[in-house]
Amino acid sequence: MSSNSVDGLVTLTERTVNLIKQLNMPLVEVSLVIQKHINQLMETLNQHLQATGQSVSDRVQSPWPVDLPESTTQSNFALEKVMDIVDQQRMDILDTLIRVTLIEIDVTVVEALLALRQWEHLARTQLASATGPGQLFSPLDVPDDW
Repeated sequence: MSSNSVDGLVTLTERTVNLIKQLNMPLVEVSLVIQKHINQLMETLNQHLQATGQSVSDRVQSPWPVDLPESTTQSNFALEKVMDIVDQQRMDILDTLIRVTLIEIDVTVVEALLALRQWEHLARTQLASATGPGQLFSPLDVPDDW
């Protein structure tokens, strides 16, 4: 990875953290936007891999494993209700920020995927410990050292 790529990915992280904190974005909204970008990048990557016969590591290809506490109970949330509550405008702002930054920093698809997989892992870890719909709408907890 070149120093320009590293600088670009730092820019992506800084902008994303700042926007999420500024908008006090709920966990579920950040998760949906990140997943949308990962899905789009994976489609592009898979087309390339099929065309070239190349492969990539599971770290790029699949979500990173989430360690769940033993006492975790599965809850069922009404997905339709959750989707009715999300703030589409706020999600569009984050979506645009990520899309524009990825274009601006000019990183490879694999580098972009790895950066977003890190966000996905953070969000999935917090989603996995949610015990009720209210926690889905709690702000994403971004660690200080992020």
